[in-house]
Amino acid sequence: MNDKTTETTPDSRLEHYFLRLSRAKKRLIIMSVDFIAMVVALWAGYAMRLAEWWPAEFLQAGWWLFIAVPVTGLIIFSRLGLYRAVVRYMGAQLVWTIFNGVAALAVLIWASAFVFEIRPFSRSVPFNFALVTMLLMGGSRFVVRSLYHWLLHKHLDKRSVLIYGAGGAGVQLSTALANSRELSCVGFIDDNSTLWGSVVSGLKVYSPDEIGKLIKRLRVEYVVLAMPTITASRRRHILENLVDYPVHVQTVPAMHEIVSGESLTSLREIEVEELLGRDVVPAQKELINASIKNKVVMVTGAGGSIGSELCRQVLMNQPRALVMLERSEFALYEIEMELKALMAEKDIKVPCRALLGSVNDAGRIDSIIAHCGVQSIYHAAAYKHVPLVEHNILEGVRNNALGTRVVAEAAIRHQVERFILVSTDKAVRPANVMGATKRLAELILQDMALASSDTVFSMVRFGNVLGSSGSVVPLFRKQIEADGPVTVTHPDITRYFMTIPEAASLVIQAGSMAQGGDVFVLDMGEPVKIVDLAKRMIRLMGLHEKTPESPEGDIEIQFTGLRPGEKLFEELLVGEEVVGTQHPKIMRALEECLDADVLRELTEKIQAAIDAHDCEKLYALLRKAVGDFTPSSPMADLLTNAKKQPDNSSLILDTPFRRL
Repeated sequence: MNDKTTETTPDSRLEHYFLRLSRAKKRLIIMSVDFIAMVVALWAGYAMRLAEWWPAEFLQAGWWLFIAVPVTGLIIFSRLGLYRAVVRYMGAQLVWTIFNGVAALAVLIWASAFVFEIRPFSRSVPFNFALVTMLLMGGSRFVVRSLYHWLLHKHLDKRSVLIYGAGGAGVQLSTALANSRELSCVGFIDDNSTLWGSVVSGLKVYSPDEIGKLIKRLRVEYVVLAMPTITASRRRHILENLVDYPVHVQTVPAMHEIVSGESLTSLREIEVEELLGRDVVPAQKELINASIKNKVVMVTGAGGSIGSELCRQVLMNQPRALVMLERSEFALYEIEMELKALMAEKDIKVPCRALLGSVNDAGRIDSIIAHCGVQSIYHAAAYKHVPLVEHNILEGVRNNALGTRVVAEAAIRHQVERFILVSTDKAVRPANVMGATKRLAELILQDMALASSDTVFSMVRFGNVLGSSGSVVPLFRKQIEADGPVTVTHPDITRYFMTIPEAASLVIQAGSMAQGGDVFVLDMGEPVKIVDLAKRMIRLMGLHEKTPESPEGDIEIQFTGLRPGEKLFEELLVGEEVVGTQHPKIMRALEECLDADVLRELTEKIQAAIDAHDCEKLYALLRKAVGDFTPSSPMADLLTNAKKQPDNSSLILDTPFRRL
């Protein structure tokens, strides 16, 4: 009952009436106000000149002007489009329209006075008329606009926003937020001390040191970073200062996105990559060109995270042709469509061949390399998800290690110039099957490098890439969006991180420096504690961690225990020796390799074990081949373990599909 009474109060009915007026009625009201404004302005023009409230002589001689001027004025303003403009979006263009119309009227008044010999008359009258008309017509519209926004937003529960950056981007954003029904800008934050205390676009500029006080005093819920041109390191420093405050941090698009057509006011969430990223060292063009320009380049695993980025960067550096090999039809389709769109946008004309196939199919690989005349191969095809490979050991070894051998042998047969293996930090003193298979692949290539005089083999080893399939970052984001919990395997687990574009660029450059059998290690920066990463992501999204000390928090972090094959810490070097290269982010590791005869015998036995589906023997051979492979858990192959436990085999094998 009380709610209905509130809805039908006189104030509510009046507000509803004004907000719901039809366009025609609003136009009629504005024209009536303008008519009266021009009459008042004409009287004021004489009253100010003659210093009389009632200039009787003029009223007798020029009374008809009080009808002719406003009627003519309405016609002029209509022709100028003044009454088609929407007052609530009034800007400089509307003010300029009023100025042009008033100037025309002032000239007509002056001409009329002389043509019709109106006396007394002064040349200052048209000028006074113009000033008063501008004040009344422009001012009335500003009043109407302010009243409209007040009526529209007075009952809205708007959230307070601080804009970090009082430059052009920040001012444009504050103007856009002025019409928002959800957000209200309450001030600027800026690093420039000369702006502190000043007013920009009607809002005060504060020092970054005042953020904590402002959040409490103004009840700030959002901070929007509006500095699209700053460096990655400067951006990271600002975000690290903001991440501990209880606010939702957002950002405007980066400058390269704005140049590509993205709207400056398209606010987006802060990506955790911006906290982990770093200033990228510009690529050395001569290193890029050495393996790509005017060459036929083949990328295996072209639909994967690294493979697809390699394809993009290869395409942008003028290869003669790009050959994409991928076993997943959908992944290959996606990258092919993306590259077609990219070529159309950038007007690039490079033959791109999207080919389905497995790296274990020697005949298919031979045919592709021979037919396309491949000169450089980036071998990114691999199973990389640690627990999955741990549960599927046969396929992991077949694809990651023996598949590498198949492609490398084909490269030697067809005299491919360069073969670059995309490796991983998990190959160093591996604690899981995936890392062991990648280390075995490295050993195979090191052996082939000694025997080959035409093909230059090299390996590039790096850690986790941000945003890749299976990466922890998108997983955490999904868990936070689903209200948690966020799952972390261990409170002390750490990982190295690098962005996909930087990793792909360094892979290309490292491959060009190879002399044969090189193991390159990328500078990954400092390792990141995964639980700290989870906490940062929670805070960046404006939420709070739920703990026993803070049970009112939003998102809980749960520790699930290390998965099969998972290590607490990752390493990048097998040995201790490493030397620099001409690139500051790329190092060359000096590591020992297996005796050729021993390796050949082991790989033959590994192949036989795979053919016989003997997982236990394969596991033993893998441990023998990769001497520092120290499993962090017992063998976890699903099928092998199911065969050992017939009482529980129904959990995996005895399904309705099997009975069919």
